[in-house]
Amino acid sequence: MNIDETHIAIMKLLRDGRRSFKKIAEELSITENTVRARVRRLQDEGVLDVTGLVNPESLRGHRVVIVGMKICHVNLVDKGEEISRLKGVVSVSVVTGRYDLIVQVLFKEGYGLLEFYTEELSKVKDIQSVETFVVYKGYNLKVPYLL
Repeated sequence: MNIDETHIAIMKLLRDGRRSFKKIAEELSITENTVRARVRRLQDEGVLDVTGLVNPESLRGHRVVIVGMKICHVNLVDKGEEISRLKGVVSVSVVTGRYDLIVQVLFKEGYGLLEFYTEELSKVKDIQSVETFVVYKGYNLKVPYLL
C-alpha cells in the first residue's frame, strides 16, 4: 500500500480515536467519504487500528513488564508470533542487540510474572534466556486492555 501525506494526516488526527470522520474531513479539506474509504483501506491492509488504550499505572494492581529474550534458533519471526499469542502479551518485537525479542506484557492482581513464566512461557520451546524489566513509571505508555 502506498501511504501518502493524506493517509499520514488522517492517522495523526485519529490519535483521538473518537474524532469523527466529518471533523477530520473538514480539517483536511477533503470529503468525509474519502476519509472513510482511506481509513477502511488502512485497516484492511493492517496499517491502522483504532482502539481504546489504557494507562496501566492508573489501574490498581496492574503493571507492565518488558522481557528481553534470547532464542536458541534463528526463526525469530515464528517464535515472535507464537509468543505474541500468550496471555497478557501486548507486543513482541524482533530486535538487534543483546536480545532477539523484546516482549511487553500486561499483568494484574492474580496474574503476574510468576504465572506468566510458569503457565504461559513454559509452553514455548527454544528460549535460551530471559531478562525481566519491571516498568515502575511509564511516560506515554498506554496499552490495549487484554486480560
